[in-house]
Amino acid sequence: MATADYPSCVPNWINAKQVLSCSGGDIAKLSPASGEEICRVTRSNKEDVTTAVYAAMRATRDWSATPGVQRGEILRNVVIELQRQRETVAETVAMETGKAYREALGETDAAVAQGFFMAAEGQRLYGRTTTSAVANRYSVTVRQPIGVAGLIIAANTPIANVAWKVFPALVCGNTAVLKAAEDAPLTAWLFADIANQAGLPAGVLNVIQGLGSECGAALVENSDVAVISFTGSTAVGKRIAMTAGERLARVSLELGGKNPLVVCDDADLENAVNWASLSAFSNAGQRCAAGSRIIIFDSIYEEFRDRMLARTRALKVGPTDKDDLGPVINERQLDNMLASIDTAVASGATLLCGGKRLDDAAHAGGFYLQPTIIEHAAEDSAISTEELFGPIACLYRVRDYAAALALANNSRYGLTACIHTTNVHRATDFTHKVQAGVAVVNAGTYGSEPHMPFGGHRQSGNGSREPGTEALDVYSELKVIYVNIDPAKV
Repeated sequence: MATADYPSCVPNWINAKQVLSCSGGDIAKLSPASGEEICRVTRSNKEDVTTAVYAAMRATRDWSATPGVQRGEILRNVVIELQRQRETVAETVAMETGKAYREALGETDAAVAQGFFMAAEGQRLYGRTTTSAVANRYSVTVRQPIGVAGLIIAANTPIANVAWKVFPALVCGNTAVLKAAEDAPLTAWLFADIANQAGLPAGVLNVIQGLGSECGAALVENSDVAVISFTGSTAVGKRIAMTAGERLARVSLELGGKNPLVVCDDADLENAVNWASLSAFSNAGQRCAAGSRIIIFDSIYEEFRDRMLARTRALKVGPTDKDDLGPVINERQLDNMLASIDTAVASGATLLCGGKRLDDAAHAGGFYLQPTIIEHAAEDSAISTEELFGPIACLYRVRDYAAALALANNSRYGLTACIHTTNVHRATDFTHKVQAGVAVVNAGTYGSEPHMPFGGHRQSGNGSREPGTEALDVYSELKVIYVNIDPAKV
């Protein structure tokens, strides 16, 4: 798909039709790799959201009445078409995010895997048959759709984020309004186009473009939206919970992280350095599961630090397949990261490498931050406690395992965590005691699979889990059915 095939102004998809916002306003989408304008994006408002929700409501009756097996078959056709156009989708993701094409292709394949897994749930959607304490009574539970799902996603892994929410919402029999990430509008637009090509009925999936503060907020406030699923910052998640809570809408929140990666004195240091680097810097650190707090035993601290610095300084920054990490998504995010680094250094932290914007000829105009390592940051400082969503990692020296576990748990977040050790006892103890939704041994802090639940503790979420079959609990209602019989009439 050539660039000329994209719309010059990315429209909404409402009831399977492409429409611009009622106001006629638009915003610019800039390339993170060059800073140049890629396209304009229609700037939707409350009226546009209302129209999209109404389209979803009209489609709800027929879609929810479609047997789950048939819904799964239709969604499988969508996945097959997504797979057929995987290279086009990957090109779109790479263009919008600035990440390498190979990474965008891997992300697209992960979205395909998620789609196939969820489409197959149409053949199951299991309830439960059990006994009753009352004679001649039979008890079962069944899953039923909730209604219209409002889906709000982030731009860091745009096609994966679409798949994580759209497929489980639809297979459960809900219709959906997807608020596209304003920094990745074309990916959501293209996915809706693919879904329409594959035969998804009109109105089942609608896509709204624009600013989160305008159309995203309107989607959350709409009383006809029965369930809200949001991936993004903790601050925005709290506002969504408050707004949706006023009308008792169901809410699923997958929020931020400040994830610890512990390196013990018996760790395979080469493996630990490799995974610490990937956890901190892959996708330019733009993962809620990024390993931004690297906790190292005192006895190996200097050796690990030196190896980590050598690995980091060798990383190549750019948008091509020859590079290790790309730009951050926009200039505002970049400026926030630079300000956080400056504040940390002014407060006594030591900048070991990176910390500057790349502005040479190869990176001019783009939103590139040098991969950054900091040490001596206070445990309660802003850079140690706040999610930065960029290629920034802090090193912390601890005396032993007990201190490492305590520091790992000293966070308001609790999304993912990892430990590097050859001691099975220590590894087992860590995975059970670390306060995180995902605990990993001898790898990275990221890497969720379609069939496994993902989510966090404390400020990293509200207890819901997506994907995995646990996502079905987000998007369906459980109904208990009792059937009583009269033995005399048998």
